[in-house]
Amino acid sequence: MKAQTKTALPDIYSRVTDKIIADLEQGVRPWVKPWKGGNGGDRVTLPMRHNGIPYQGINILLLWGEQLDKGFQSNRWMTFRQAQALDANVRKGEHGSLVVYANKVIKSETDDHGDEVEREIPFMKGYSVFNVDQIENLPADYRTEPEPVEREPLELSEHAEVFFAKTGAVVRHGGNRAYYAPAQDIVQLPIPESFNTAESYAATKAHELTHWTSHKTRLDRQLGKRFGDDAYAAEELIAEMGAAFVCAQLGLTPEVRDDHAAYLDHWLKVLKADKKAIFTAANQAQKACEFLFSLQAADADDQQAA
Repeated sequence: MKAQTKTALPDIYSRVTDKIIADLEQGVRPWVKPWKGGNGGDRVTLPMRHNGIPYQGINILLLWGEQLDKGFQSNRWMTFRQAQALDANVRKGEHGSLVVYANKVIKSETDDHGDEVEREIPFMKGYSVFNVDQIENLPADYRTEPEPVEREPLELSEHAEVFFAKTGAVVRHGGNRAYYAPAQDIVQLPIPESFNTAESYAATKAHELTHWTSHKTRLDRQLGKRFGDDAYAAEELIAEMGAAFVCAQLGLTPEVRDDHAAYLDHWLKVLKADKKAIFTAANQAQKACEFLFSLQAADADDQQAA
């Protein structure tokens, strides 16, 4: 009797990349979808675990997309077992959303000389989480949502400007283009009055500051070896996501930059050719975001030392 062969499931990289590609093919950037969908009003929040710790990297994109697609009002997620531990239950018929977990295992091997050596083997696992809107009988505090922040759209965001200033980046204004000049190590922006809203100005500044983190004296982001001829498009993808991550943590609601629409086709080409590209980009964007926030603490330490 011939043994049956089990059909292989799509690997995690393919599942995630296919989801991002599907969004891009609709002309939608998943890292800005929650800001355009209307769910949650004017709030922009990072997706949170059951214990209030925010997700990072690629999981931000996955859960932002799920939040919009399924109309969830909450930004908090948990596993089936975590809900059970709270004496709650996932409603019948609800489907979970994919998140991923990366780690390394240590494997002992014998080398060519007969010596035992240890080798790190990276791996990635996928598992399902449910939005609290899909769960019944949760404690009341799990469903408490923050109040929308009142903003004056024509005035610059004071807390965002303080954040940007603490990075120490040199920002100049003038002209009608926004860009980062590596040779001079400066960020160039149009004057604030050129923007429709304070949020779009701040988002553009966050985008260019993400580019600023790539400098050799900072994160030294070298993409040529990883992406080859697509390194420039990859850097723009990292900057878009980095700006999205920064803005979410600052509570800003930026507009989509029309001048980046031309990158969509290029990004689709890159992602379709390389199932791990979106993971690399999201990881680099997360590192850039964390670097910018680390400068806030460094500035405070310098003031205390003085």
